[in-house]
Amino acid sequence: MTKMLTLAEVSTLILSGTNLYIAGSEQCLSQLPKGNWIGGTIPYFMTEAGGIISHEKILVTRLPEQIEKISIVSYSESTLPEIPSNYFDNGFSLIVIPAFSDVHLKFAKECSTWSGVFNQPLVGWITGTDLSISSDTPKVMNGKTGELISDRALVMHAQLSKEFSVSANIINIFEQNNGDSITFENTGFETESAFVNGKQVSLSSYIEENKIDLQLPLVADYMGAMINVSFRDVDPLTKKVRFYAPVFPGVTYKLAKPFDNYEKKFESALKSQQIDSPLFACNCILNFLYANLEGKKSGDIVSAMTFGEIAYMLLNQTFVYITIDRR
Repeated sequence: MTKMLTLAEVSTLILSGTNLYIAGSEQCLSQLPKGNWIGGTIPYFMTEAGGIISHEKILVTRLPEQIEKISIVSYSESTLPEIPSNYFDNGFSLIVIPAFSDVHLKFAKECSTWSGVFNQPLVGWITGTDLSISSDTPKVMNGKTGELISDRALVMHAQLSKEFSVSANIINIFEQNNGDSITFENTGFETESAFVNGKQVSLSSYIEENKIDLQLPLVADYMGAMINVSFRDVDPLTKKVRFYAPVFPGVTYKLAKPFDNYEKKFESALKSQQIDSPLFACNCILNFLYANLEGKKSGDIVSAMTFGEIAYMLLNQTFVYITIDRR
């Protein structure tokens, strides 16, 4: 169950010993008492009343009674590959990672290669800050220790009762267009060049000449699953194109197919899934911005609007949710 609560309400829950997964501003997180929780900085939310930007309210996911045990583990850049070794036999893991940190980059580039990472749901999000406040740094907070951290990932590993299971799901409103095939020589969050239909080009020049809308991501087909890589910007000095997730060699990308109304497309996708009471959900800050969701509803699901979504691997412009089901 996920709700927007006040600082006092969240503090009461923590002191009762409840296991919590939390999103809020650094100002709010730093005032919470120690307890069984992890959290990350974010001021963007989709509430029952609509999209908001808040530095006072806190989004709280309360882990259900089917959880028998939890373990909170902090991971440095070098220990990230150990995440699967801490999975419980029957459970799932909730993760938070500070945006643009070394652990963010390593997770994005390497997580799919770690032994056992796909054995059970690993879901979560990339923390961020108010885009209007450039001096803030994305952070995560370990509720057990009270540490506010900018260079480590936090994971709450949870064990479920044997009669229950967890499913991780994504909603992606984007499809590949029928246009050019784009490939890359190196793995990375930025590049100067790409291969378009096999020919090497300046990617920034290609974007400018073809009047490409950077609100539409690159889309790759990963064994039938459409995975987005969102454009961050084009550096006007270096002409490097920067992304919110890494591109990989050996993968063919295409620009996303455009559509008329971003807001209606997203709302229709949510309704088509008929999602009933997810344990946890998160959505992309770019969906919040590009669909102009501040003050508007997008379905009835309460969620954080994040700087990247995680469902085993790093995703962009995607809605991620998990559900608990009886076997």
